[in-house]
Amino acid sequence: MARRSRAPVSWPAEFWPDAGREGVALQQNRQWPESHSEETDILPRVDARQAQPDPNATEQIQHVPYEGPTQQFSAMGQSGDLGGGAPPHGAPGGEGQQAAGPQRWRKPGIIAAAVFGFLVLLYGLDLLITSGDIPRGVTVAGVDVGGMSDSEAEDVLREEIEPRLTQPVAYSAGEVSGELNPKESGLTLDWDATLEQAGDQPLNPFTRIASFFTTTELGVVTQTEPNQFDNAMKALRKNIDQKPVEGDVVFEGAQPKAVEPKQGQQLQLDQAREAILTHWASGERLSLPVTSTPVTVPMEQVEKAMREVAQPAMSGPVIVHGEGADGVLEPEEIAKGLSFEAKNGSLVPKIDQKKIVEGVKAELASTEKEGKDATIVFQGDKPTVEPSEDGNKIKWDETLRPLLDVLKKTEGRELTATYEKKPAEITTEEAENLGIKEVIGEWTTGGFAPDSGVNIRVVAEEVNGAIVQPGETFSLNEHTGPRTKAEGYVEAGIIKNGAPGKAVGGGISQFATTLYNAYYFAGMKDAGHQEHSYYISRYPKGREATVFQDTDGSSVIDLKFTNDSEHGVAIQTIWTPSDITVRLWGTKRYEVKSETGDETNHVQPSEQEGPKENCQPSNGAPGFTITDTRILKDIETGQEVRREERTVKYNPQPKIVCTKKD
Repeated sequence: MARRSRAPVSWPAEFWPDAGREGVALQQNRQWPESHSEETDILPRVDARQAQPDPNATEQIQHVPYEGPTQQFSAMGQSGDLGGGAPPHGAPGGEGQQAAGPQRWRKPGIIAAAVFGFLVLLYGLDLLITSGDIPRGVTVAGVDVGGMSDSEAEDVLREEIEPRLTQPVAYSAGEVSGELNPKESGLTLDWDATLEQAGDQPLNPFTRIASFFTTTELGVVTQTEPNQFDNAMKALRKNIDQKPVEGDVVFEGAQPKAVEPKQGQQLQLDQAREAILTHWASGERLSLPVTSTPVTVPMEQVEKAMREVAQPAMSGPVIVHGEGADGVLEPEEIAKGLSFEAKNGSLVPKIDQKKIVEGVKAELASTEKEGKDATIVFQGDKPTVEPSEDGNKIKWDETLRPLLDVLKKTEGRELTATYEKKPAEITTEEAENLGIKEVIGEWTTGGFAPDSGVNIRVVAEEVNGAIVQPGETFSLNEHTGPRTKAEGYVEAGIIKNGAPGKAVGGGISQFATTLYNAYYFAGMKDAGHQEHSYYISRYPKGREATVFQDTDGSSVIDLKFTNDSEHGVAIQTIWTPSDITVRLWGTKRYEVKSETGDETNHVQPSEQEGPKENCQPSNGAPGFTITDTRILKDIETGQEVRREERTVKYNPQPKIVCTKKD
């Protein structure tokens, strides 16, 4: 085998321990082969005992005496030293032998250098060939564009991705699957940014080498219409989010059914947005992240509720014993009033008292009695006391308290009703002692239209017979409640913003004015009233009132008086198609007189155009200010008790002009 020239190679001094300068000299003069083939040819392994200096050899190994310790080299020669055999010539334990250790260290270095050189060459060639191209292993929306030029990558991407941009985007989120419409969701592709994100070939050699074995997926860069995308995400969340279904027991008729618990889920909104924006054009089904919402009631608790409550509850009827009659709760009626609530990891039975009572109330109705307050009725224009009646009512709270325990049994399913005596709030004796014996105030008004008359009749019937206890305040709006069609009121004339109009309950203000004057002359304490904004000629000046309710029946303008006497007051109403009279009965205290002053501060009316529909022209009326004085004198002594002045300012009633339609 041909031999290559060899350069001298130094063997590290650490392989010559304690050799001193003689060992160093030998090291420096020693030459070693450059390759494994030369090593085999030139330095064959021989037994140290047979090796003899060769006078014809190219080099001679000079014997260097060794005077230091021999243990270290002996160990190396006997137990796998670096040379793989005997120590060098002159070393302890192998005097006169050729040294093989440095050859073994030389081989890995040469191999490493060769590999490194090859990789450097490969890196340079790869850098030269792929300069300016997209890095290897890069995919965009699942399309492989690694190693392509920018123009090639754009062509490939457009060909592969553009058809996907109008197709529905399939997704799955936990147990829910669906599709997202890109156009309706405001999703469009930013081509320039999508291509730019692929980048250029990396200079890092390790990154370039790794690219031969790895793949880097780059999603698309998306542009969105914010409102459309936000609405799409809201719709997505509405479709995906599911509340947990707790374990439960329900009833189908009288048959209990177990409801298996099922955990809910909730869309992780931020992560889902990112997944959609990055991968919606991939053409693959998107997996959107959700978080699970656990249930609190396991199936074993459902089975326990079925076994211990639901099934025994449906085993038969429950008898409710009343005073003189019994009621029977059939299983179907029990099922309507029995339910279960998830609480602290278990199912707790609940009783709907109202539904249970519905099942047995009719059968026990004869055992109950409604209470009735004593009332004042007017027979022959004289007040008469209609006696009170005490009530006898079942206390359902107490009666049904043991029901759950009874339902858990299959025998002895009985309850006993508990009753409560309910005395009347106004007894017959109390009514007779109220001192309601004579008329203490009365007033009559008339001249109303037929539709207004209907409403006045309805409100008069509701107020007739009302009793106002000593110290109590009577409110017209509270007493009647909402005045709607359901209560018998009809549309009738009103005044709105100075112009005639119509509304349900119109005309009630005339009844309010009549009632006001009745308690005015009865000497009752005014607790709040309001006059009309302009004067109506059929009412006394400064002595009239209006009332008004909102569309929901709530009070806006009310009429109130307080019974500040020691005796009760009863209200009597007398209606005819042409007038309304209100009388207050009680014990008379005062003689009441009204003094009305002169009109002052007159203001002439303005002209305004009436409504386009149902316009009714009017001449209007001037506004003015007036003062009324109520004078109260003691009925027994005739002495004046007090004077009460009230000044009222009426606005001018505008002149309404109706424009003719073309």
